[in-house]
Amino acid sequence: MTQHSEALDHRPSTHPAAEVPDQLFDDPEREHRWRARFTAPRIGLPDWARDAPDRCVYPSNSSGTWEIYAWDRATDQHRQVTDRPAGTHSATLTPDGAKLWWFADTDGDEFGHWVAEPFAGLPTGDGPEPAVPLPSDGAEDSLDGYPAGLEIGHRVVALGTATDDGSRVWLSRDGKPAELVYEHAEDAGVGALSHDETLLAISHSEHGDSRHPALRVLRTEDGAAVAELSDGPGRGLSALDFPDLDGDTRLLVGHERRGRDELLIWDVATGSQTELIIDLPGELTGGFYPDGTALLVVHTHAARSTLHRYDLGSGLLEALDTAPGCVGSASVRPDGTVEYGCSSAANPPSIRALSPDGSDRELITPAGERAPGSVPVTDAWVPSPGGTGPVHALISVPEKAPQPLPTVFVLHGGPHAADEDRFSAARAAWVDAGFAVVEVNYRGSTGYGSDWRDAIEGNPGHTELADVAAVHDWCVEQGLADQARCVVNGWSWGGYLTLLALGTQPERWAAGIAGVPVADYISAYADEMEQLRAFDRALFGGSPQQLPELYRLASPLTSVDQLRAPVLVLAGENDPRCPIRQVDNYLEALAARARAGDGTDYQVLRFDAGHGSLVVAETMRHTAAEIAFARRAVLD
Repeated sequence: MTQHSEALDHRPSTHPAAEVPDQLFDDPEREHRWRARFTAPRIGLPDWARDAPDRCVYPSNSSGTWEIYAWDRATDQHRQVTDRPAGTHSATLTPDGAKLWWFADTDGDEFGHWVAEPFAGLPTGDGPEPAVPLPSDGAEDSLDGYPAGLEIGHRVVALGTATDDGSRVWLSRDGKPAELVYEHAEDAGVGALSHDETLLAISHSEHGDSRHPALRVLRTEDGAAVAELSDGPGRGLSALDFPDLDGDTRLLVGHERRGRDELLIWDVATGSQTELIIDLPGELTGGFYPDGTALLVVHTHAARSTLHRYDLGSGLLEALDTAPGCVGSASVRPDGTVEYGCSSAANPPSIRALSPDGSDRELITPAGERAPGSVPVTDAWVPSPGGTGPVHALISVPEKAPQPLPTVFVLHGGPHAADEDRFSAARAAWVDAGFAVVEVNYRGSTGYGSDWRDAIEGNPGHTELADVAAVHDWCVEQGLADQARCVVNGWSWGGYLTLLALGTQPERWAAGIAGVPVADYISAYADEMEQLRAFDRALFGGSPQQLPELYRLASPLTSVDQLRAPVLVLAGENDPRCPIRQVDNYLEALAARARAGDGTDYQVLRFDAGHGSLVVAETMRHTAAEIAFARRAVLD
């Protein structure tokens, strides 16, 4: 067994650098196609100021880096707001549209504070100012932290922050310095602010289980608690939305009382709860229509999402006639128009507007070349060894390619996430390179019910990989995958599973590619952001100090000596989620094996960002390095 982090720290080696080819394909058409899918201008769904809906903000990669843009619909003027080396990922507007807020972190490390500037822009030479006045008796950096929710009203701002000391909720009233109204060592965050700004819903895990939070409603006047809602062990709640109506104390809540994500209305003033029985097979979330009489329901089932209007008076459910594809984010304009993003594996994303009269149009057409499409996905349902239901996998296959094929098994991050029938430039590049792509929604994924999501508790890593093994066997038996040319690949939690698979299932894999992974769980826990420590405690059932053997068995470092296949590791220098020290510990173990002459083949690509990159050229480097590495391992 390889020694753990204490002995491995502070022994840096020079590791073999990943090869990044200047071009992936000799064929000019394919070379242009894969690059164009990444570089094509894309935008996110615009958010608008509540009382000035012509003023909007959205993210876009148009500059080559994901940055924030302001859009004045009245004049159709677009302005790039931020221009930072590592990009900018979060922004919003004040209700009157006068100011635009964006989150300022450092080099993608996610730690920072909110800053504000006028919607029309700053005078030349001026910079944004802190959005929330600092506490009058606090340190200058007291509002710095990892973001944990934000709600902006006309008079009240509610701000959530997380640090190594735990979670805090701050209130700023009438532009005065922020006051601390909530503090706890466990994970918590801002949920929803009532329209009249008298009530604030927060989520918390004072019970010690951040995977299944409870709700508390505070009175903004003094921060006093006025209502509590908890569904007990193993059942989480989420504060989704108050109606945009003064005096309306109804809070839309997500719950899982029947083993899936559903909706209820909680009247905070009376305490009444109305569970909404909506006859759809999957999982549900949503928000109020502007007049408070209906809900916009986002329905997710079998890796696809659709939109519905649910009338709260009659209970009538109406499917909205959106464009073909999987719907992403969505919201309702004051005039009832539903704006949404959609895409599919075959069709690149677009931002659309569905009017009340039923007409559907593209809302914004980004300038420049549109991204080329790709092949569609097909569905596979494979029996799970856990007996809790079949494992859903999405399969993409090069057109007219003889089978069996070299196959990359892609394991998504999270683990609270899922691969869906959405467009992916990276998936399309793998297909163009001649690989079948199999995306596995293992136990732990969302969208398949609470039992499926929570099945990994107490045994993370190995539970998911049992499902991956079942899908791998099925693909080989069906003649799709060439058993000798199977690659395991993933980022974040998927990168963790990749390294664990290489060490615990060495006979299955010809190569592995792990992006921003958990590699040494003990060191990862010590260095990661506190929100993830809380998540790990809930997932494992305690900390590494309480459950050392469970963490040891779940750590890829423990099985690194069993690794047989070549491995590529990609890591961000400023990553707060899967920190660089624990990645270095794993790489040092690989280096020690190489020095011992066991033939370990590994490469490393380090980049100056956090948990991934918002720079388009950098993400293209990652994809090029991954595909080139896999080709050398299984095709050369």
